[in-house]
Amino acid sequence: MNDQDTHMARLKAALRSAAPAPDADARAAAMARAMAAFDQIPASPQGSPHTARPTQVRPIGAGFLKGVKTMFATLNLKPVLAATTSVAALAVGVVIMSPDARLPPMTPSAGQAAKTTPASTPEMAQMADEAPAMAANAPPIASTVAPYTADTRARTFPEGNAGLAPKIAEAVAADTEMAPAIAGRFGHDSTESFANAPANPVHVTAEAPVSTFSIDVDTASYAVVRDALNGGALPDADAVRIEEMINYFPYDLPAPQEGDAPFRTTVTVMPTPWNPGTRLVRIALQGRMPAVADRPPLNLVFLVDTSGSMQDADKLPLLKQSLGLMLAQLRPEDRVAIVAYAGSAGEVLAPTPASDRVTILSALDRLGAGGSTAGAEGLALAYRLAEGMGSADTVRRILLATDGDFNVGIDDPEGLEAYVARKRDTGVYLSVLGFGRGNLDDAVMQALAQNGNGTAAYIDTLQEARKVLSDQLTGALFPIAEDVKIQVEWNPLQVAEYRLIGYETRALRREDFNNDAVDAGEIGAGHQVTALYEVTAPGSAALLSDPLRYGPADAAVAPETTGSELGFLRLRYKAPGKDVSALIETPVLATPDADVSGDAAFAAAIAGMGQLLRGSDYLGGWGWDQAIDLALANRGSDPFGYRIEAVNLMRMAKALSQ
Repeated sequence: MNDQDTHMARLKAALRSAAPAPDADARAAAMARAMAAFDQIPASPQGSPHTARPTQVRPIGAGFLKGVKTMFATLNLKPVLAATTSVAALAVGVVIMSPDARLPPMTPSAGQAAKTTPASTPEMAQMADEAPAMAANAPPIASTVAPYTADTRARTFPEGNAGLAPKIAEAVAADTEMAPAIAGRFGHDSTESFANAPANPVHVTAEAPVSTFSIDVDTASYAVVRDALNGGALPDADAVRIEEMINYFPYDLPAPQEGDAPFRTTVTVMPTPWNPGTRLVRIALQGRMPAVADRPPLNLVFLVDTSGSMQDADKLPLLKQSLGLMLAQLRPEDRVAIVAYAGSAGEVLAPTPASDRVTILSALDRLGAGGSTAGAEGLALAYRLAEGMGSADTVRRILLATDGDFNVGIDDPEGLEAYVARKRDTGVYLSVLGFGRGNLDDAVMQALAQNGNGTAAYIDTLQEARKVLSDQLTGALFPIAEDVKIQVEWNPLQVAEYRLIGYETRALRREDFNNDAVDAGEIGAGHQVTALYEVTAPGSAALLSDPLRYGPADAAVAPETTGSELGFLRLRYKAPGKDVSALIETPVLATPDADVSGDAAFAAAIAGMGQLLRGSDYLGGWGWDQAIDLALANRGSDPFGYRIEAVNLMRMAKALSQ
């Protein structure tokens, strides 16, 4: 334990320690000194400019800690943690005050002096009672805490508030009385629900050589995880979808050449950071980014939840700001309409050219929260409106902005899934933007987005709104490939066991790969997709399964033709609006492993972060320190600060996990 941790431990112990019983003799002596000092204060004549200065003095002890608990339990923790510099300075400044310090002399007015005496003032009596306790407790603290200066803070917390926040989180998490309040505020006793499945198991290649799944470019899970950690609580394990965390970050991938498929595949093989006996195979797709001028017009319907549950500051007010941000990214030929729903649904704004920003912003500004949530009625109206906007060669999309609480109409995920699946045949896409916590229905959001040929994002800050709706607008709204499926056949001569990290909710059956009637994910212009497999070679000490006594027959293909292949990668996709898929095939070669560095290593660090948050059984002794070091060493170019933010979230998770 270093000096900083020792100081924190002593400080917390001192704050939690009960004050000793007051000594009767010490109390009498303190009272006598107080009365003598009071008698020496001259009375101030009526009208004197030297009036009494109101002063509030409170002893340091259990009451101080209780006040901190109340502050954390009742305030929004995100701004509290953002202001940790002031909190730390206040706490240290109070603790190191000398017990011999004297308050400036006070000169009460004559009337005031006539009304009160030291013996009859409860505050004075309490001070006298607890003065010995303060004196007894103060020296050990003062002897271990150095004066707090700017230089001290720079050395102790070199990364600013991001360095201090985990320390406060550690102190908060260690206090069992505060934990229920924090957990309650951030969803553990709320009505939130999340769409997830048990982590993918390890498969024996000889028994199940083929792995099939739908691509996923959603990012909602990462933002939900961030919101929980910034609020001082570990996220619900079901809220952690590792593929969405990995795909939150941009990577430097080669783009497809002109005339090639709409996306390009890159495969990287490297040692596994958490297991030296296995390797990671990274499969990455980079979508083509056409010039903005070449994309067709956008016809957008903002479907806005204005129910009573949306009135919090991080819901409807943030929603209005977020949708306003994207207007500057639209072209004059794009059009926008607005539908609102609460107890019933209604058209707020008829289709309007995006250039008429004043009219659109005015319509958004008029929205207010109240009533129940007629989500199904709002969806139906939005689809009718979108279907009448533009022709088949334009992009028509509904942007549903909600906290996910559908409680009127079709309110079960399966019913909504079937409805949206039927409506996607009209050529109208549906994307979902989640806002707020407490009743976030992630299951509904995922069902709508996955079956509406759209994406799901969670917006917890205006910064996230800029990322989703401004920086990535063109790609998110302009699809270049639909129903994209990935299938890998692993070579048992090279891979004895494998597991797919994440994509549990995107799993497909083997036969679904060639079935064009089976829906899958879409890729927007410029979108990227990353998937990670952990594979184990035959004979490795890391194998988890014993060989079968009655093993399968030798492979049908001669080893000399496949011995250098780890596996064979197949991808299927449809051009937008088409019914027949195209096939891309490429071998996964057993080339010399790349170093654990760069973008692939950072993706591995995020995969490790997700597994730690889910409580994975596959990491051995690899933990938060290793994840932090790996991410820090491979930040690379980080112009928007996304990667260092992830590192600081890991630090927060580490503190909360302890």
